[in-house]
Amino acid sequence: MFASLRVRNYRLFFSGQVVSNIGTWMQRIAQDWLVFELSGNNPIALGIAVALQFTPTVLLSLWAGVLADRVDKRKLCILIQSGIGVQALVLGLLNVTGLVALWQVYLLCFVLGIFSALDVPARQSFVAEMVGRKQIPNAVALNSSVFNMARIVGPAIAGFAITWVGTGWMFLANAASTLAVITGLALMDPDKLFRGPVVERAKGQLREGLTYVRGRADLMTVMVLVFFVSTFGITFFTSLAIVAGNVFGTEADGYGLLSTLLAVGTFTGSLMAARRMTKGGPRVRLLLISAFALGAVEFAAAFMPSYLAFGIALIPLGFATITFLNTANSLVQTAVSPEMRGRVMGIYVLVLIGGNPVGGPMVGWMADAFGGRSPFYIGGVVSALAAVACAAVLARRGGLAKGYRLAGLRVLSRKAA
Repeated sequence: MFASLRVRNYRLFFSGQVVSNIGTWMQRIAQDWLVFELSGNNPIALGIAVALQFTPTVLLSLWAGVLADRVDKRKLCILIQSGIGVQALVLGLLNVTGLVALWQVYLLCFVLGIFSALDVPARQSFVAEMVGRKQIPNAVALNSSVFNMARIVGPAIAGFAITWVGTGWMFLANAASTLAVITGLALMDPDKLFRGPVVERAKGQLREGLTYVRGRADLMTVMVLVFFVSTFGITFFTSLAIVAGNVFGTEADGYGLLSTLLAVGTFTGSLMAARRMTKGGPRVRLLLISAFALGAVEFAAAFMPSYLAFGIALIPLGFATITFLNTANSLVQTAVSPEMRGRVMGIYVLVLIGGNPVGGPMVGWMADAFGGRSPFYIGGVVSALAAVACAAVLARRGGLAKGYRLAGLRVLSRKAA
């Protein structure tokens, strides 16, 4: 289960992530609640904040992938983490001094989105350089376990701490937590990294990455499914705050508890994924099954009659969600050539997060127009239907012509089809 931790460079990265991710989740809970407070519990305002945070992904993630293929990923990650720390520090100082206004939060959400758009392709493609190709699935799963352990600890701390000291100190704590990542990256031994071929600066590299993905039916299937599920199904950052405040009438601690229950499922799922990935590579079948399960459980959760029943339903929902995301990430990273990994991960990040500028306001609008439960049952239906449609496409193509095997399922390249 912990095979990747034998690698010293990855241990340093992993340790920093443990601290930083807790700070990140504290900031996410605090940011949502701060927007809620400043806007008078307006779900549309929360949707706007989400849209502003994720809009830079649409604009920058493809170019961020090109940048990740061209430069030293370790040094790039250090610069990006420094910027994230400064953003959190500024927002925290504005908040604790009582000067914060809603427009300032919006602006800093956009600034954070810029750094996040640069961070994800660089950080995720850097995983392969730390552990080598064979350990990628295990390392991806362990990263998720840290991320989701933080989803248990961070919201639980933030939910209660906000009621005691306010939201501002959560931002300051996150600013301090970025130092753990920067320190781990600085202490790494660059000579022991599994670096891919250096990609020299040249025209057409972004187009080359798009053409590469478009010519791979396996990658295209993953990208399409991830787009629909992440845009319509995985909207919990916005929808949980709405359900907690507007459906069940709880305060910040109630929102934090719902986030923690969701994280119990995702943490359990990520640990099981780490164990599973030591026994074999990611499978397309698991990707399709987990996407359908995510949609079905999310639909059922929407109709839970009480706060407790809804919270318990979030545990299997979290399990299905992280299984889907881990499998998709591992499939993409193990299926591409090293010199294309940054660009392909940039495209993956675009389809994973790029729908949020639409999904965030959409969730706020649905909750305002049809009730706070509507993002769950609508998102569940869309996710399940997307899984069924992608499974049908793969089954049809696999039966028409000779294909190649990817992770245990016959799929066809565009050329073969």
